[in-house]
Amino acid sequence: MGFANPAVNARRILGSIPTYLILTIGLLLAVIPFLLIFITALKSPAELGNAFALPQQFHWENFQRAWTQARFGTYFKSSLIVTLSVVGISCLLSLLTGYAFGQLRFPLKNSIFLLFLIGLMVPTEAYIIPLYYSLRAVHLTDTYWALILPQIGMSVCFGSFWMRGFFSGIPRDLVDASRVDGCNDWQTFWHVMIPMVLPGLWTMAVLFFIWTWNDFLLALVMITREGLRTLPLGLAMFQGRYTTDYTLTAAGATIVALPTLLFYVLFQRQFIRGVTAGAIKG
Repeated sequence: MGFANPAVNARRILGSIPTYLILTIGLLLAVIPFLLIFITALKSPAELGNAFALPQQFHWENFQRAWTQARFGTYFKSSLIVTLSVVGISCLLSLLTGYAFGQLRFPLKNSIFLLFLIGLMVPTEAYIIPLYYSLRAVHLTDTYWALILPQIGMSVCFGSFWMRGFFSGIPRDLVDASRVDGCNDWQTFWHVMIPMVLPGLWTMAVLFFIWTWNDFLLALVMITREGLRTLPLGLAMFQGRYTTDYTLTAAGATIVALPTLLFYVLFQRQFIRGVTAGAIKG
């Protein structure tokens, strides 16, 4: 059994140092702002002079005050209703459209897929005003549907593109073998294909959750009733009332960001597996 050349190992280690250095810098740039906000939320107003200094005493009551004074309980419920609806419906529709574009043959397939890509490329700011007037004409503004339906449309555009890559990577021989065994189209779809594209589905669900939970512009334009505001919009209104109390503002920002962080931490393995699987197939 031979031993690796020490010179080769040394070159490999030295060659990986720039990569780890860049990744470490990126990690710090992502984590430090959140840590500073969290530390600020635990301080008293008199301790705000040094942003990097730890508080002399942890003021956990800032989170309780921010939660009650900003009515975050009501906003949390609205965000939960909108996010779960968008994620659930968008994932189901994206599975179906991804399967259609990746496995089926039908007229104008490429042209229809191009329309989905156009919907993916157009930013929300470009159509938010005509969208508002269209929803107002059918009396959907100031309802949850004004937040759910547009975000489903935007999510499915990306989801169709994302899942098409996974479905098109399924070997045709495997599909034919399942049909030889007696599976119909739906059985092949649910019992053969879905398990193979699960990594991509989990990654897509995480992205949908983060995008929908953090959406601000759509809620700002479509919602005026306080009881229907989502957490990002509620935080903006709360900041307007408590501009000088940065501890409460920081506590509110931490409350808004925490669900997305927890969701990503819980599903990070599935997320990374889906991203790497998509990269390999791409």
